[in-house]
Amino acid sequence: MARYTGPVCRLCRREGMKLFLKGERCYTGKCAIDRRAYAPGQHGQARAKKPTEYGLQLREKQKARRLYGVMEKQFRHYFDEAVRRKGVAGENLLILLERRLDNVIFHLGFASSRPEARQLVNHGHFTINGKKVDIPSYSVRVGEVIAVHEGSKSSPRVKQLLENLGSRTVPGWLSLDANTAAGTVVALPTREDIQLPIQEHLIVEKYSR
Repeated sequence: MARYTGPVCRLCRREGMKLFLKGERCYTGKCAIDRRAYAPGQHGQARAKKPTEYGLQLREKQKARRLYGVMEKQFRHYFDEAVRRKGVAGENLLILLERRLDNVIFHLGFASSRPEARQLVNHGHFTINGKKVDIPSYSVRVGEVIAVHEGSKSSPRVKQLLENLGSRTVPGWLSLDANTAAGTVVALPTREDIQLPIQEHLIVEKYSR
């Protein structure tokens, strides 16, 4: 599957905000946004032009894609599904993205970033209701229990992550049992649960052009 393999810090600089793609590094003084708070490239420090309406829409779409680590084609599939569902299309879109397994793993603290969560899921380190699932885009449902695979608890990196379990605030639609390294989906997320600076109506406007 296609994925971005370039330097991720330039993505944060391009969007002008922390996307938390480098885990612990994002919380230190080494963060690119803290050191160089301007767009990447030779013209990054040039005087910013007033963005067009399309430019604002594009930046919101790119911001959402990069936050959740989704490529363009897959992101469009999520949007089409959001439009088909009842309710507000923009809110439906964010809720679908929020239900991705790699995002849930990140929220529970089983990974330091969404990219790391995606990698750990791909490598089969997690189970859902006792069955191994290695699909990062898997959409979680109410009542499902996401746990660290027993065979993975001896992994040095997983051990390190479990030692710091509970350091991240878990959203209200999830519950975490740090003792058993398992989380439960207690409800589906709502727009109020998604604390991300995304103006989803601009994404809808872009795809509706």
